[in-house]
Amino acid sequence: MKRLIAATLGLAVLTGPVFAQQSRDDDPVIMQDKNKKRDADAIDRQYKSTLDNTRATIQEPRTDPWQNMRGSADSKPKR
Repeated sequence: MKRLIAATLGLAVLTGPVFAQQSRDDDPVIMQDKNKKRDADAIDRQYKSTLDNTRATIQEPRTDPWQNMRGSADSKPKR
């Protein structure tokens, strides 16, 4: 019985540091990482919305207003 109690106590002492390494939600490093990720997501959403707005405002290519006034391209140049 003494060995069982000693073994249990020994395991409890050895497993204590394992649980001490678990991260907490209020840890400053974890909060910094969360803030960086949230900021990066916000920047990414803003970038995508800007791209969508830019693509929506792209105008059609310009047309040549003088195309009817010019001669056809297959006509031979005069010498």
